[in-house]
Amino acid sequence: HASPDKKLNAVVDEIRKLHAGGRPVLVGTRSVALSEQLAARLDHAGLVFNLLNALNDREEAGIIAQAGREGAITIATNMAGRGTDIILGPGVAAKGGLHVIATEHHEAGRIDRQLYGRAGRQGDAGTAACYLCAEDELFHRFAPGWVVDSLRNAIAARTPGVAFVANTLIRLLQKRAQRLAFRSRKSVMRMDTWIDEALSFSGNPGA
Repeated sequence: HASPDKKLNAVVDEIRKLHAGGRPVLVGTRSVALSEQLAARLDHAGLVFNLLNALNDREEAGIIAQAGREGAITIATNMAGRGTDIILGPGVAAKGGLHVIATEHHEAGRIDRQLYGRAGRQGDAGTAACYLCAEDELFHRFAPGWVVDSLRNAIAARTPGVAFVANTLIRLLQKRAQRLAFRSRKSVMRMDTWIDEALSFSGNPGA
């Protein structure tokens, strides 16, 4: 989508359609702020939903456990409630099962896959989709500016093949992000080792 606003509008439209057909929807967001923006739009649209973010984490297992009920709409941040099985309600499998929506890709592709995996668990019916726009954090942090501009223009113009290009770019950026994270972890480990050795040499390991 051409902008974050249009992306959220599209997410709400998709939720409304699925809800009308009785399918449960689980929406994953990267931040509390985004979860609340989406919640405000769903509320404005007159849709009843459960919001799960860092502000009500004590209830997360119970909320996630109910996410497979017919017509349920659940918004959750960063895979909240993982480890809790989502059991489909009566008749939900025949309607297509749980539909998972990712509102943005993560730097680590495994987190995306974990979210998608909430649908169709243990052979249940289910589907998953991800919505993106050129303003997403993954693009801004790890792609050159000219690439972001080109992608934005291609999305706005509905250029044929733009979805394939975007998905390929996402995979490349996720690999880049993971390489940088690995180097950062190695640097921290080297610093920790150096500090331990320095303190040991000084005879003050408890400092």
